[in-house]
Amino acid sequence: MANNLLKGKRGIIFGALNDQSIAWKVAERAHEEGAVFVLTNAPIAMRMGEINNLATKTNSQVIPADATNVEEIDHLVAQSMEILGGKIDFVLHSIGMSPNVRKGKHYTESNYGYYNQTMDVSAMSLHKTLASLYKQDAMNEWGSVVALSYIAAQRIFPDYNDMADAKSLLESIARSFGYHYGIKKKVRVNTISQSPTVTTAGQGIKGFKEFINFSEQMSPLGNASGLACADYCVSMFSDLTRYVTMQNLFHDGGFSNTGVTQGVIERFGEE
Repeated sequence: MANNLLKGKRGIIFGALNDQSIAWKVAERAHEEGAVFVLTNAPIAMRMGEINNLATKTNSQVIPADATNVEEIDHLVAQSMEILGGKIDFVLHSIGMSPNVRKGKHYTESNYGYYNQTMDVSAMSLHKTLASLYKQDAMNEWGSVVALSYIAAQRIFPDYNDMADAKSLLESIARSFGYHYGIKKKVRVNTISQSPTVTTAGQGIKGFKEFINFSEQMSPLGNASGLACADYCVSMFSDLTRYVTMQNLFHDGGFSNTGVTQGVIERFGEE
């Protein structure tokens, strides 16, 4: 049910690929809540996905941009303000990619060229985006930037590989830039650590089905869906969460604070 939580707000949404993407669901919900925004993704991802269908559905424009390229990010930010008619109120960073994962490289045998790409695409891109917004004074006061993370930033999930390192860096950038942006413009920067969610990117991780099943068994409320995550993002973009910043917010049905559940104990007791 729409409540106009984002009425009059302008945004930039990174990372929508297809209707499995959390970014896609965030765009749909933000549109329902009255926001206007531009959509962006890397040109190669746009060729693979269906972002133009989402643009039509949400009356949005698409601006191709490589999130690792500072000049393209600068252009994205400037063009977004021109298209939307003013400064930005919210940004979703939903970007993650690991060549080591795609190529099946074990963490202990990482290709460091690939590793650098993982860090650049999945984490440094947040810093580059924030720096461009900051430099161009593109955010309204009390604006909100949210980046999507995962609990592998804090705990070992062996097959998550170097993406775990990237998420750790992502969360650190949110804290560090959030401090400076908060002082300068009262802009808040947070990460959301979401339950494992069926997306095109997620399914590329070895053992992903097992990740999801285990998390479902370990979470008192069960796994949070992509749509539920979109709702949470909308709340973080709204004025209802003005004093939340520099946080990593777990949106995982209680998984992050659960040592073990009775159901898991019983399964280990099975012969």
